Amino acid sequence: MLSIAERHKYILEKLEKFGFIRITDVAEELGVTKVTIRKDVKILESKGLLYKVHGSARLANPHIADRDLMTKSSLNREAKSRIAERAAQMIQEGDSIMISAGSTTYALAEAIHALNPAPTINVVTPFLKVSALLNEIDSIQVEQLGGCVYKKSFATRGETASASLGDMVCTKFFLGVDGFDPDFGITTSTIEEAHLSRKMMAAAAKVIVVADSSKFGHHGFGRVATIDEVDVIITDVGLSPEWVKIIEEAGIELITV
Repeated sequence: MLSIAERHKYILEKLEKFGFIRITDVAEELGVTKVTIRKDVKILESKGLLYKVHGSARLANPHIADRDLMTKSSLNREAKSRIAERAAQMIQEGDSIMISAGSTTYALAEAIHALNPAPTINVVTPFLKVSALLNEIDSIQVEQLGGCVYKKSFATRGETASASLGDMVCTKFFLGVDGFDPDFGITTSTIEEAHLSRKMMAAAAKVIVVADSSKFGHHGFGRVATIDEVDVIITDVGLSPEWVKIIEEAGIELITV
């Protein structure tokens, strides 16, 4: 049986390596009860060494603040480009796709724009920059969702934006997120964006999350859905083995690039 100090050392080393742990997993690995690990995590949290979130613990504060598109676009650009290129490969001739707002989804629009030959598809989006870019291609029909434009994201939101979604049936929804968490689910930084994304999910046959590995283990203010409502995740190779295990256990197809 490990001592308290040894358990704490194990927890902190695992967090340092993966950035995230599940209390159930650590209890099984150490052969102790979940109650014991919860107490350990509470002690470590009181010392400011980690953040406890329901059945898990994180090395850093998991909450993501709302940031403007320019700031988001400057982060993890290479990973986002690889994710976008892989996502574009999933688009088939005749598809009707939806694209949410975000820096990774704009990279997807750029990847679609670069396809040669360009596919004949319909694109539905609240994101003005995506609409403007893809409208340049003759074979792509763009449906811009209306509504109030949110200045930080250059995207529409609100009831007007979602009003026409009930009349649409799309093959794929490419969803950018601010956070992906087993406890809090898929989240964005604002409630309004989360509500619109939820409506877009309901209008799609397949939901594909495009997110770099830094988004995993964090959460925004607005909840979109639970993780089991996602069909596919495309992310970069920086995703930890712990997260790979969580995603696979949820029955989600995982693609890393």
